[in-house]
Amino acid sequence: MNHEPHVAVAGATGAVGAEMIKTLEKRNFPVGKLTLLASARSTGKKLTFRGESIAVKELKDDSFEGIDLALFSAGGGISKQFAPIAAKAGCVVVDNSSAFRMDDKVPLVIPEINATDVEWHRGIIANPNCTTAITLMALYPLHRAFGCKRIIASSYQAVSGTGAKAIAELERQVSQIVRGEPVTREVYPHQIAFNVLPHVDSFLPSGYTKEEMKMENEGRKIMHHPSFRASVTCVRVPVYRAHSIAVNAEFDQPLSVEAAREVLQDAPGLQVVDDPGKNEYPLPLKLAGEYDCAVGRLRKDCALENGLAFWVCGDQLLKGAALNAVQIAEVVMEREMAATVKA
Repeated sequence: MNHEPHVAVAGATGAVGAEMIKTLEKRNFPVGKLTLLASARSTGKKLTFRGESIAVKELKDDSFEGIDLALFSAGGGISKQFAPIAAKAGCVVVDNSSAFRMDDKVPLVIPEINATDVEWHRGIIANPNCTTAITLMALYPLHRAFGCKRIIASSYQAVSGTGAKAIAELERQVSQIVRGEPVTREVYPHQIAFNVLPHVDSFLPSGYTKEEMKMENEGRKIMHHPSFRASVTCVRVPVYRAHSIAVNAEFDQPLSVEAAREVLQDAPGLQVVDDPGKNEYPLPLKLAGEYDCAVGRLRKDCALENGLAFWVCGDQLLKGAALNAVQIAEVVMEREMAATVKA
């Protein structure tokens, strides 16, 4: 791969695509050339990167000739169709959809946890689910120290996880309610303003949703922990940006709050915000736009053996999506460079 690779963003006009472009710029990723790809209806739209205006091109089968690295955030169907084509053209794909996450031939990576899994990629690397990524940023350091058996968790997921139309729906409903007008809805099955919906993604025959099962399935793969168990309730809340998760975790070994805090304070990409006496705990409002996740409300779980309860927040468009994808790309570049030096 070139020292300054030709990078493509597929799904460039979406909420995550926009964050990917910003993150590449903010982290000074060594982009030689940037190609922006989206559906035909977005063709010609101009987006800015490093002060330069770049026109969006239509995503097609021949879009990946000469491209070294592609960040995909255009949905699972598009990824299934185009990621293998891109990989065949010699491009390394970092895919933000769920299309390849559970594929045994595709690494599923959070760089702070399992960066070395990048080494066995065959052209496609998967980015995890946003709620899973944010939860594991706090859970994995604890698992490494004390051995996590299982968790019971509830998520509090921001509307931007659904996309730009969901943000507009929340804004519209709030103003409709304030003005005493009838509430209209298009995105969610129920009013989201001043309400919470215990429904994220589609329901499975078990009664869980697909989103809820991602925590267990993806968690096992990322942490290399095949017996990890997670019972999760995913809830959509009227928050614009940043997800929160309340976690009750049970460990193999006894642990004190102090020991847990020490472990968490040393964890990369994680801030400990935990002083209830001063009303200090992680808030989605404060985590919006931040690269790090934050953990707090640490306490001994009074219902589980060797249990710890905690609350973790993170920006799901960043650590839950765009930032994690760019960090994976950085790991790919580092390993390519190291291999070149050795050669």
